[in-house]
Amino acid sequence: QVQLVESGGGLVQPGGSLRLSCAASGVTLKHYPVGWFRQAPGKEREGVSCIRGNDVTTYYADSVKGRFTISRDNAKNTVYLEMNNLKPEDTADYYCATGDLRGSAYSLISYDYDYWGQGTQVTVSS
Repeated sequence: QVQLVESGGGLVQPGGSLRLSCAASGVTLKHYPVGWFRQAPGKEREGVSCIRGNDVTTYYADSVKGRFTISRDNAKNTVYLEMNNLKPEDTADYYCATGDLRGSAYSLISYDYDYWGQGTQVTVSS
């Protein structure tokens, strides 16, 4: 049974940083793409970043490029999202997801993913 558990969210001031973690069981993350998504109240879920399986190639939405970094620790079977220079518009629930993406190497589209965590809340406010 695949289980993803996010952690690391919280309240941070604008310009601050957070590191989100996505710990997995029942699946070896290094073999599959892992995406981070976010959903703000009243908005659609948005793809933020993705790291390819069996690879370290990464992808980012334009809105976070240069501020967010996705990485993977294979020994811990965990994927991280380092978020710097946070802005109020980054406020959202953040989710990690994985799956075989029907053979695609990466995706920032939520319906391509099969397995999801429960989410962690990030609030950027002064």
